[in-house]
Amino acid sequence: MKKTTVLFVSVHNSARSQMAEAFLNLLAGNEFQAESAGREPTMLNPIVVKVMKEINIDISGNQTKRVFDLFKDDHFFNFIITVCDKVADEHFPVFPMITRQINWSFKDPATFTGTHEEILAETRIIRDEIKLRVENFVKTHHLVKF
Repeated sequence: MKKTTVLFVSVHNSARSQMAEAFLNLLAGNEFQAESAGREPTMLNPIVVKVMKEINIDISGNQTKRVFDLFKDDHFFNFIITVCDKVADEHFPVFPMITRQINWSFKDPATFTGTHEEILAETRIIRDEIKLRVENFVKTHHLVKF
């Protein structure tokens, strides 16, 4: 059976898109193949790596990728899901040959301020929100065949 392909896109591919990719591949890797990329990739956010490790998901070896390199290399995705806030989402182009483009607006952990513990707590909230959104996506789309 051919898997439904999903690309999670954010600005830096350092946090939200990485978490969403990991959750979809873990929860429904038998039906979906997820990747992630960013418009301006940077390094993985170490706080995100830590909060994912807390729930036994190790993304520490992940590499960040540039979204346009994937399309330049003729990657095709059934879904493009942007996981940045609405303002940042407005700067993403419409991608060619995509079945569906969706926006899930999440706060950027890179912008969190406060003590280390406060930043961890806020990042855990985003992690859990992304997991819930991925679970709902799987429930909604698992019967869709491409």
